[in-house]
Amino acid sequence: MNNTIVIGASGQIGSELTLELRNRFGNDSVFASDIKDAAHDVMESGPFIKLDVTDSAKLTEIITKNKIKNVYLLAAMLSGSAEKNPGKAWDLNMKSLLLTLDLAKEKVIDKVFWPSSIAVFGPTTPKKNTPQLTIMEPSTVYGISKQAGERWCEYYFNKYSVDVRSVRYPGLISYKTEAGGGTTDYAVEIFYEAIKAGKYECFLSENTLLPMMFMPDAIRGTIDMMESDPAKIKIRSSYNMSGISFNPGELAQAIRKHIPDFTITYKPDFRQQIAESWPGSINDDDARLDWGWKHEYDLASMTDIMLGAIRKKLS
Repeated sequence: MNNTIVIGASGQIGSELTLELRNRFGNDSVFASDIKDAAHDVMESGPFIKLDVTDSAKLTEIITKNKIKNVYLLAAMLSGSAEKNPGKAWDLNMKSLLLTLDLAKEKVIDKVFWPSSIAVFGPTTPKKNTPQLTIMEPSTVYGISKQAGERWCEYYFNKYSVDVRSVRYPGLISYKTEAGGGTTDYAVEIFYEAIKAGKYECFLSENTLLPMMFMPDAIRGTIDMMESDPAKIKIRSSYNMSGISFNPGELAQAIRKHIPDFTITYKPDFRQQIAESWPGSINDDDARLDWGWKHEYDLASMTDIMLGAIRKKLS
């Protein structure tokens, strides 16, 4: 039995990843876990276990008892929230990773997925078409933890032959689970407010260009990488993975094609400084070459789907 567990299954990525894994590999073989209850469809479609991932004994017990061999470790405190709780964020983000890598080192589990982020880049990183290998001087707690995590992943692969795989997610956009404390969350909030109120006050400035991705692309890319032959995974820190880049003004304009009277105002907060430290576009040639990554959705198609799905959800 090659059972899988998604740790952090109540989050924006985890909830959708869990359902897609169950769709592909069967409900009973994909376990969901989180410190809090997940969405109804996650809780009802397969096994769910309450778990504080920093509890080493409990984590080990769950992995061994349920014959888990593949771990998707998504538990983390995101950028905006991490700036408010630096110590707590560092403890969660690092301890969870090291505990999981140690289980893989001891051959308790076979394969680990751990997400990095564009937050590993910083103010000195090239902003346009940011290469896979470049200057990385993150200026946020979240970014620092992700950069450290990349180094640990690569170290465990080189030192102990741990099969750990990672991508640097850009901002992720989904209508199924609302955002949870990230700097790119405006790109989810704006759709809800456009439908509910016809207006939105954005916490980033109009021309703040950031790399983004529609969630179905992110889920498909993540599973495709994990299912790839190990020989194809040549980067064991984390792969750049890119979708589309846009700024709040461009997103508002895309929404106006569906809601002509929609208005947007701008009131940048502390997240503006975080966003300005990140790239505007990402080069992901290595992921495309090594394991065949390719995004499917552009700004127009994503906007069309988001508005339709949120209207249905709210009604």
